[in-house]
Amino acid sequence: MLSLDFAQYQTVYNVLSFGLASMGATLVFLMAVQGRVLPRYRQALVVSAIVCLIAAYHYIRIFNSFTEAYVAKDAGAAVSAVGAVSYFLVNGPGFNEAYRYIDWLLTVPLLLFETIAVLALAPALRSNLMWKLIPAAALMIVLGYPGEISLDNTVRAIWGALSTIPFLYILYVLWVELGRSQASQPEQVRKDLNVLRLLLLATWGVYPIAYLMPQLGFSGADAFVYKQVGYSVADVLAKCLFGLLIYKIAREKSFHDDHAFADQEVKAAPSSESK
Repeated sequence: MLSLDFAQYQTVYNVLSFGLASMGATLVFLMAVQGRVLPRYRQALVVSAIVCLIAAYHYIRIFNSFTEAYVAKDAGAAVSAVGAVSYFLVNGPGFNEAYRYIDWLLTVPLLLFETIAVLALAPALRSNLMWKLIPAAALMIVLGYPGEISLDNTVRAIWGALSTIPFLYILYVLWVELGRSQASQPEQVRKDLNVLRLLLLATWGVYPIAYLMPQLGFSGADAFVYKQVGYSVADVLAKCLFGLLIYKIAREKSFHDDHAFADQEVKAAPSSESK
């Protein structure tokens, strides 16, 4: 039975709470700013908000699974200054890691969808990229799950290697094939698109590191805590920060496409602040 001390329990508890709050706040923001971009770019913001909605729901499930799985033992012993017990043990069926994979199976393809949608590419190119990226994203998640739940490091390594194949393919499409369409984008949008791709690479790179912790020599409670922190922080960056960058690109493209809309938005900003 995996036991957590009070600091470990609080760390996981707080980072899951942080993830839930971040997803909820970003969801509200993205829905509130729909009118700040042209209609053709609102689909990307709606999809980004849906990503945060799905993630917020699953963080509720993850949080509840954690608080139900770990309960305080020996409440009268080794009490801290704030009255907290010193350690927690697994209770009942244990912590359900599958909630994260269900979340990723839904949200990772949507993240790629919103990236393509906000660029307003030609229909043929857009459809071509969607058919390449979305199935590969789903396959990447499906192949990673059997290794996640396995206690055998060899099995984890095999499934992790298989999951890496569609991951590398996604990177190829994003950098090479999507890169070919950048010439038609405004200069600032091209810069932001590079940031988006680097953000995906950096945040998605956290997941295999957490996935491979047993092979890296981490085990027990420390590995569990590091993995939950890594997954949660990466989720916030890959969904919340990513969604805000999608909004930024949508605003820039709206201004570029319709100068009257841009003038209206620029004039509205100081007047609203003066009120």
